[in-house]
Amino acid sequence: MHPSLLKYAAGLLLVLGAATAPAQSTPNTPTDAHWVAGWTAAMDSPGPALPAQTLRQIIRPSIGGGSVRIRLSNLFGTAPLTFGAVRVARRADGSAIQPASDRAVTFGGKPVVTIASGEAALSDPVALPVAAFEELAVSVYLPHGAATSTIHSVGNQTVYIVPARDMTAAVTLPAGETDDSRYFLSDVEVAAGADARVIVAIGDSITDGVGSTEERNTRWPDVLAARLQADPKLASIAVVNAGVAGNRILNDADKPYRGPSTLNRFDRDALDKPGVRWIVLLQGGNDISAGEVLTSAKAKVSAEQIIDGMKTLIERAHSKGVKVIGATLLPKGGTTFPKAPSPAAEAKRQAVNAWIRGGGAFDAVVDFERVMRDPAQPDRLLPAYDSGDHLHPNDDGYRAMAAAIDPGFLTQ
Repeated sequence: MHPSLLKYAAGLLLVLGAATAPAQSTPNTPTDAHWVAGWTAAMDSPGPALPAQTLRQIIRPSIGGGSVRIRLSNLFGTAPLTFGAVRVARRADGSAIQPASDRAVTFGGKPVVTIASGEAALSDPVALPVAAFEELAVSVYLPHGAATSTIHSVGNQTVYIVPARDMTAAVTLPAGETDDSRYFLSDVEVAAGADARVIVAIGDSITDGVGSTEERNTRWPDVLAARLQADPKLASIAVVNAGVAGNRILNDADKPYRGPSTLNRFDRDALDKPGVRWIVLLQGGNDISAGEVLTSAKAKVSAEQIIDGMKTLIERAHSKGVKVIGATLLPKGGTTFPKAPSPAAEAKRQAVNAWIRGGGAFDAVVDFERVMRDPAQPDRLLPAYDSGDHLHPNDDGYRAMAAAIDPGFLTQ
């Protein structure tokens, strides 16, 4: 066999082994460590082709622990993808890291990993203690680039890019290109205390944080996580964000809608997260609006179909012992994107909300609509909470949403 083919085969065997075998333990990580999801970004789209480059991304786990693990995704890739180096460190400022904290990340004991198209790879444990909300920099090097990248479209966080070279160990990256999507990095897991548990927030652009200030971590799941960390009785609970802007419950991506449907991604992005005990579901608004702007019969769903989709998600969660909190859909009056809601669309939203409140299928309900609507015009957002597009909240609106969640259900 040609030497290049031998290298490719070895890399492919490595990632297949890593996907089925337990990750190796580092000397400072107990073999019985309690791993939980500390941060996540749901991969939602095929991204651009990339040349060889280094990417440095900033993440912020919502719970602390003694070690971390990194998951990289090639979900939308059209070919095997090689990472020539992966490193994690505490962030200093901007693209800079704290040098003493810099650690190499390995996969099955090796510094290089090749991930097959459609697959992901979880790293070995990295002995890097992290506190809740401590910023980490995850740097990856693509020696051969990527024919098709895998991204989470709305990152609201700067990604630092250096062409051609492996700069993963550099303390500060040279000024240059940046982006604000997430590339390949889908999860950071934390070896936390034995009582650590996880809430997964799953939804569309309102959970993804569209309208919030970039770099400020003011999406409603961020603010909820801060509330829990401030309460000693609840500080063992992590919150991770599986929102996807443009996402629907029932149907996959169809422009301007994005990502696999919630029904299709529910296991990967919610139920399979280590430590998950609760899910907050804020979803269905795009299913309604798609019926207004897309011509296919499949897109023109009824309120009953949306409700049936929610019932299916609840049943799947309950089968794994996970509770689901239903969130009412926010008003959309005044918006023009993707289209001003018609009376029929508003009637669907009201029907879905009535079922969420009174259907009895959810383990608990958070009435976001009641908190966010303008009493003078109930089909519109309260002006103080409007980011300006009459669809997405601003930072204050997201804070109000997080404050509306009663943490009492977490202690039941």
